[in-house]
Amino acid sequence: MIRKTLSASVLAALFLAAPAFAEETTIGRPIEAGSLHEGHLDMVVYYVPVEGDRLEVTATFAPKIGGDPQRVVMGLADGDSVAFSIPGHRGPLYAFSRSGEEVTVSSETDMRADANAPTRLADGSLGAAGRGLASVGPM
Repeated sequence: MIRKTLSASVLAALFLAAPAFAEETTIGRPIEAGSLHEGHLDMVVYYVPVEGDRLEVTATFAPKIGGDPQRVVMGLADGDSVAFSIPGHRGPLYAFSRSGEEVTVSSETDMRADANAPTRLADGSLGAAGRGLASVGPM
């Protein structure tokens, strides 16, 4: 009985410590769109190739109940990844990663993500893990 209780406790602790990816979408061609519907936001994402080897990824976030949509645009080179939450919205952390011509977007529901969210710079941009800058703002 003690062994079963201990095993269940360890399993529960591991499950609670790991972030929960609620949704994921992978886009494999330019202009092909993907969407996520996590929490209080809906998101549509697509990419287009730009100079060099970068892909310009555009994600539009719209609150499900009232409020203005916000758009994030970022440049991703092969192997780049970036994660952030949307300012003013408690909830999921959105992660974007590129491998070749595929861009994978996922939402993580772990609330600890808010503490790691980047702060908007004076010019309205966010530093991205990619070689370009990401910008966030109303549409």
